[in-house]
Amino acid sequence: MSDWDQFLHEVTWFLPAGESVVVGEARPWTRGSVDGLPELSALLGSAELTPVFVGGNAFELLAWGPSDDRRGWLCRPPRDVDSDCVTSTHRSFWRLCGGIVERFREPDSWWINQNEVLTVDAAHVPVAGVLADYAWLWEDHGVEIPINPDEYNAVAVEGNGNLTLAHRDDERLLLFAPDHAFANVTPLAGSPPYSLLTIDHVPDLAAWIEVCAAAWR
Repeated sequence: MSDWDQFLHEVTWFLPAGESVVVGEARPWTRGSVDGLPELSALLGSAELTPVFVGGNAFELLAWGPSDDRRGWLCRPPRDVDSDCVTSTHRSFWRLCGGIVERFREPDSWWINQNEVLTVDAAHVPVAGVLADYAWLWEDHGVEIPINPDEYNAVAVEGNGNLTLAHRDDERLLLFAPDHAFANVTPLAGSPPYSLLTIDHVPDLAAWIEVCAAAWR
């Protein structure tokens, strides 16, 4: 069974009935690595890549593992972006991979239940507007939102609307999770429990990517 067939077997909701699909030939990863991200680089280096066009939209399926137990990501194609709108680590990631929109047979990691991981759509989420809609979380505790949301980009969007945020300058990582059952998180100073959180031992975007890539390896 091809990687694409295994993906469709696991992610049954992805492909609408009657949608046109063109599947290319699987090939080894040849795009190299990302400086400062050894776990991600090793994972990508062991991948096989299958180009896929679904209804005219380009995707890339990255897969790992033995033939009877494959696992992988459905990704957007790479983006060559020189912009201050996202962090330098995010830009480096985009040069190899445009972000993850689906996964199959995934291990436990911070990417579970995320609809968008390091994609353009995630980066375009209006963080300031989202937090403004939830300003009552802080107002009910007599405090103000303790960050400037204009300094942050969303790097992941969970199915329930929770966001993972990275500061554009220092890449500090935060979760905005008014609906969560996470362990190993701590409310940000000045924030109530179900609002802005830090992830224990995962201080920044690079650490987050590396922890998740290690889980996939």
